[in-house]
Amino acid sequence: MVSAADRAHMRQAIALMRQAGVVDRSGGPFGAVVVRDGTVLGAAGNSVLRDHDPTAHAEVNAIRQACRAVGSHDLSGAVLYASGECCPMCYAAAYWARIAKVYFASRWSDYADLFDDARIHADMASPAEQRQLAPEPLLREEALTVWAEFRQLEDGARY
Repeated sequence: MVSAADRAHMRQAIALMRQAGVVDRSGGPFGAVVVRDGTVLGAAGNSVLRDHDPTAHAEVNAIRQACRAVGSHDLSGAVLYASGECCPMCYAAAYWARIAKVYFASRWSDYADLFDDARIHADMASPAEQRQLAPEPLLREEALTVWAEFRQLEDGARY
C-alpha cells in the first residue's frame, strides 16, 4: 500500500526531475530517490549532459550516492522512487543493488517521442544476432580460464 511517505519521496524525485531537465538542463528530466527505513540514502537528477556520461541517469546517480552512504554495493530493503519508468540500464542497476521495490511516476510511453527506452528494451529482448549492436563472442576460451581462476578464490566477490 502506498503511503504518504511514498508520495513525499516521489514528489522529491519529481522535483529533482524538474531541476535536472528544466532548470539546470544537466540532462534529461529525470529524478530519483533511494530510501531505506525512512532515510533518504541518495537523491539525484539526470546529469548525462553535464557529466558527458551516458550512464549518469538519475537512478544510477542516486544508487551510487546511496551505496557510498552505506559503504556497500548492497541496498537490500531499499526503495527506489523514479520520476520515469526505469530504462533497462537503471532497472539492472537497481536489480544488482538488491533494491526491494521501485515506484515510478511516468511511463516510457509518456516520453517516447523524446527517449528510446522502449526501443532499447525491445532490442535487448531480441536474439543476440538480431540486436542493433550485433554482440558476438570473441576469445571466450581465454575468458573462461579467468572465470576458472576466480571460482577458486575463497574470498572472491559475489554479488
